[in-house]
Amino acid sequence: MQVVIVESPAKAKTINKYLGPGYEVIASYGHVRDLPAKDGSVDPEQDFRMLWDVDPKAQKRLADIARAVKGADALILATDPDREGEAISWHVLEVLREKRALKDQPVSRVVFNAITKQAVTEAMKNPRVIDAALVDAYLARRALDYLVGFTLSPVLWRKLPGARSAGRVQSVALRLVCDREREIETFVTREYWSIAAQLATPRQDVFEARLVGADGQKITRLDVGTAAEAAAFRTALEAAAFRVRSVEAKPGRRHPYPPFTTSTLQQEASRKLGLAPATTMRIAQRLYEGVDIGGDTVGLITYMRTDGVDMAPEAVDAARAVIGRDYGERYVPSAPRKYTTKAKNAQEAHEAVRPTDLSRRPKDVARILEPDQAKLYELIWLRTVASQMESAEIERTTVDIEAAVAGRNLELRATGSVVKFDGFLVLYREGRDDAAEGDDEENRRLPAMTAGEPLANRGIKAEQHFTEPPPRYSEASLVKRMEELGIGRPSTYASVLAVLREREYVRLDKRRLVPEDKGRLVTAFLESFFERYVEYDFTAGLEEKLDRISAAELDWKDVLRDFWRDFSAAVGETKELRVSDVISALDEMLTAHIFPPKEDGSDPRLCPTCGSGRLSLKVGKFGAFIGCSNYPECKYTRPLAVQQGESGEAETGTRSLGVDPASGLEVTVRDGRFGTYLQLGEAKDGEKPKRSSLPKGLSPAAVDLETALALLSLPREIGRNPESGEPILAGIGRFGPYVQSGKTYANLEADDDVLAIGLNRAIALIADKQNRGPGRRGTPAGRALGDHPTLGGPITVRPGRFGAYVNHGKVNATLPKDMPPDEVTLEQAVALIAAKADAAPARPARAPRATGKAAASKAPAETVAAAEKTSSPKAAAKTTAKKPPVAKTATSGAKSAKKPATKPATTRKSAEG
Repeated sequence: MQVVIVESPAKAKTINKYLGPGYEVIASYGHVRDLPAKDGSVDPEQDFRMLWDVDPKAQKRLADIARAVKGADALILATDPDREGEAISWHVLEVLREKRALKDQPVSRVVFNAITKQAVTEAMKNPRVIDAALVDAYLARRALDYLVGFTLSPVLWRKLPGARSAGRVQSVALRLVCDREREIETFVTREYWSIAAQLATPRQDVFEARLVGADGQKITRLDVGTAAEAAAFRTALEAAAFRVRSVEAKPGRRHPYPPFTTSTLQQEASRKLGLAPATTMRIAQRLYEGVDIGGDTVGLITYMRTDGVDMAPEAVDAARAVIGRDYGERYVPSAPRKYTTKAKNAQEAHEAVRPTDLSRRPKDVARILEPDQAKLYELIWLRTVASQMESAEIERTTVDIEAAVAGRNLELRATGSVVKFDGFLVLYREGRDDAAEGDDEENRRLPAMTAGEPLANRGIKAEQHFTEPPPRYSEASLVKRMEELGIGRPSTYASVLAVLREREYVRLDKRRLVPEDKGRLVTAFLESFFERYVEYDFTAGLEEKLDRISAAELDWKDVLRDFWRDFSAAVGETKELRVSDVISALDEMLTAHIFPPKEDGSDPRLCPTCGSGRLSLKVGKFGAFIGCSNYPECKYTRPLAVQQGESGEAETGTRSLGVDPASGLEVTVRDGRFGTYLQLGEAKDGEKPKRSSLPKGLSPAAVDLETALALLSLPREIGRNPESGEPILAGIGRFGPYVQSGKTYANLEADDDVLAIGLNRAIALIADKQNRGPGRRGTPAGRALGDHPTLGGPITVRPGRFGAYVNHGKVNATLPKDMPPDEVTLEQAVALIAAKADAAPARPARAPRATGKAAASKAPAETVAAAEKTSSPKAAAKTTAKKPPVAKTATSGAKSAKKPATKPATTRKSAEG
């Protein structure tokens, strides 16, 4: 029997069918070890020694693998064909060696780019050893990420309260977003005018021509900058006689796009399908691992983490066959197309992302796939086939026109193009991120004209325009920019973007990335005190070194030594910085963001409340804010950035909506440290005025006086509960909008409006809450997966307070972050429940319940310790007896339990997530 190790159960199930008897395929469920999140996991003083901890969830799986290997004839490591896959195989092998599970069994490594019977069988015929260079590259990357994250993040916590983490790639990606926002804020709008003439041929065909020259000088887009200049040109053209000077038609060709790489797949799925990169990769993983087709599990696409654009010869032949059969031989190029990537340090050995079998058309597999899976498969199929189609043939026509007027010589130009042969365009057009598809002139036809032909004037128009700032990055355009700069690797882009959103450094607004104030502060801090480590060239250069390690051109520890020498010195220099110095530097650097100029020219730092204080950046327990220098006499505060009104003009932290007719008090919208809120009047005699937060989804700019008064009047009575007779109220509380009857509170759902919810809907919400009960008893039953195959009883997937989990009886097992709740299978759930049950420690016997005042006391530890010193020996003995026994950890073993207790190391979150 030969044991084969793969990452996932779905992959194991598929490969087991292909290999048949004589093989046992076992899943490791991804990485089995990682660096523990504490100091010392990477020790530069010990030549970058790395301490690995086995994931508690992997203990049972590794034990199963070890048992299987002990009686096996051979071990075959068949994890994914990339750096991470090589690392997983290395980790599994290291653990097996530590367990002494391997004796004389041969160990081999096999890789396949697609999970098909042919690919797997061929890989088994060509085994190799673990690639040491790839493992070294993984170790270097992991060590760098750890050293940056666990060295830089504590500096942030100490010097910039409220900041959460910094990371080697994460921080540079955040800087890209913040730099673009700074460009937008500092952009100076410029006025310009376009001049166009509607002209007609002698055959009465009308077309448009634009002014491009005057008196021998070219006129570009921004050259006509005032209304007076535009009016002068318009007057001259209205009196001019028009004649065709020349007509030039040039044939052109548009070539198809190469098949997908990881990054181009993420970009196009974002543009065309609206999928986040992380979602795209999760769906692609499912398509790669396989779906059930006619009782056989088949991988539908090749491996999705790749930066290669080449395809296997058999795939190219299959694509050409599909093109000829569906579109005719005219659409098949004379020779197969060969693509090469332009990305830096691309791993050309990897194929592009493509369907494993192009005869499986999207419409044929759509019925067995989930909707998003079907859409992504169709996108990959279309791009793959189109990449081998004939080029489109386009004829571009340029007509130069002269306008003769007394004393002036004006020139106009009309352009257009027509598709003579659509080629690959019949099947596929790439999405556009920052421009509409119709912006080009591909389908703008011009009428037939000849040189010297007179043209009639049908109207002159002069249109005013204003230049616009560059657009914010979308997830797709940020991925593209990172790839262009050589920052990060394609397989990491999705996780980097996810971390930025999880840390609340950026948010998505209309599919655009907007930096949060927290993110801008972190970027400003790093640019001020660690500029080199957020430079684009430095990060790209480090990525190049990591790729050279994977090619066995550099020693990985030499790279770490060079990096750590300068980086640790830079960190050391910040230890003497005072928080006040940091805040002053950030206040100055972010002035344009937090104190934009006012239209009336007044001082933007002048406090609007007291009129004499100066506003500046402050840092408190909950992060940064703007406060008045006259504190505590003046308690004015607002968030860092001023808000933008519907007109696009900056607003201050307080906006008046009008006067409440009932009380005569002013109603205002205000920006507080915890968000936007409404306020009625001002504080008097120490009493706080009435306030109301805004319901989620209601924009501050959309609030009018009527809406504000309705919100300030909450809670409102909707009606009476037909069972209890108690009033039913609707209001906004600490956890959002709610309805209440007696002691029962029920949160409103996303589609409910607290101002408009009716009695029937409120009764239904309250009844549902009462039926579910309070707390965890209110947890919904979840999605049923089926009965446990050996123990019996239902298994369900449920949403939980700390994430989704699977339940069987009294056992709850949290789902891994990369396992979507709606995609969990019964087999996966059984494995998770088994691992949870095996990992659960035996519960210690419960100590007898103490009685009397001592049992009721909940004093701090210091108080208890003091009390023990002054209490009687008998009481002290009782107190000592109540101490719980020390439980062994999963990794400590019997020996470590005998060691004296030490203070646990402070843990920190990983910088790269």
